[in-house]
Amino acid sequence: MASVSIHKGISINYQESGDKNAPTIVLIMGLGAQMTLWPDELFFGLVDAGFRVVRFDNRDAGLSTQLEHHGKPSVLKTWLSARLPIRTQVPYTLEEMAQDTLALMKALKIKRAHLVGASMGGMIAQLIAAKQKKKVVSLTSIMSSSSALKLTHTNLKVFVKLAGMRPDKANRDAAINYNIRLNQLIGSPGYPQDERTLKRQAIETVDRAYNPHGFQRQLAAMAASGSRHNLMSKVKAPTLVIHGAADPIIPSQEGERTAQQIRKSKLKIVPGMGHNFPPELTPKLIKWIVKHVRKSEAKRAKKLAKKAQKPDWGKKPST
Repeated sequence: MASVSIHKGISINYQESGDKNAPTIVLIMGLGAQMTLWPDELFFGLVDAGFRVVRFDNRDAGLSTQLEHHGKPSVLKTWLSARLPIRTQVPYTLEEMAQDTLALMKALKIKRAHLVGASMGGMIAQLIAAKQKKKVVSLTSIMSSSSALKLTHTNLKVFVKLAGMRPDKANRDAAINYNIRLNQLIGSPGYPQDERTLKRQAIETVDRAYNPHGFQRQLAAMAASGSRHNLMSKVKAPTLVIHGAADPIIPSQEGERTAQQIRKSKLKIVPGMGHNFPPELTPKLIKWIVKHVRKSEAKRAKKLAKKAQKPDWGKKPST
């Protein structure tokens, strides 16, 4: 793993592996999550399939820059200000987080990439695919949404439970217990993980980095962001939407809506999958992503070859 300074005092911690001349897959993680939440089996599985793969910590997560000087924003006020005629400041927006991804790509000399985003990372990937078309060869949106942040009966119950358990101070034991409970609440009912496994994962996560206020600043960025529905028609990259049928945070209907809004996108609703990456599903995810990326590469190559065969009528014939 390494860090690179990208812009405006932001440093991004990242990991890359694979042939640098191979097509690049950039993995964008979700709310409050470190890049290590992308399973190693998935990361290296994509590398073994012949790709250059990059994963990274978003700002305010993991070992990337923590913007503590912005304090702890009120997520409720931010959410209300996006829907009522009142205004409140947010530390940054999802647009700025999208610019972080693009700046990292530039720093790593990646001209274009296959973007794979999970949850909030899917939202960031959608923004890039809609607004920076030449940078995106394909888009994979996992457990994400093109809508503004919504509170449903199901996810509101989860948020209330999590809010009551979330430790306000940097207490290691409390943070580990919170992490275990979080994954029990949002995990996949069809693929439950035992508490020993969850505890080991929680210890690894907390010991790597812990910043509870960074989560709130990222959540404020999400709350301040409006719907991306009007942007989805601008996404021209081949798109794969993957969503768990049992997702308690972002309902599967949101994945279906995203797929409907992006022309010729493919949709996979996964029975028993919640808002996480169960080990049992990793082989399927690798298979789906690899197939999607290879087809997108072939489509791009065909398009470039066709373009190269067109005569340039503006040039004088050679003599």
